[in-house]
Amino acid sequence: MKWLIKVIGAVLANGLSLMAAAYFIQGFKLTSDLKKVAVIALILTGLNFVLKPVLKLILGPIIILTLGLGLFFVNAIVIYILDILTKNLTIETVPALVFASLVVGAVNFAFHLLIK
Repeated sequence: MKWLIKVIGAVLANGLSLMAAAYFIQGFKLTSDLKKVAVIALILTGLNFVLKPVLKLILGPIIILTLGLGLFFVNAIVIYILDILTKNLTIETVPALVFASLVVGAVNFAFHLLIK
């Protein structure tokens, strides 16, 4: 039961981080319908649980050589794949992708600090 609360919290944190990125970052557009944002946040949470560990394993040497800065590249890849998978999220420029990955990564980092 405790893992379900963590998953629901992760979905909420991802939804809030996507809405914050859409509000603050030009070129990062997200639909305003709350149900669609919840579905996008659920997809992002699934990608974070499934794809992100695989990318960290593959890009492990790069992450180590850059002293952890490669994790921003992993977050950017996950958000770019999310953009490909959903029609309601549009990332227009590379700087928008970089800044969105910073926002989403920071919110996910804070969420994981809170649940431990």
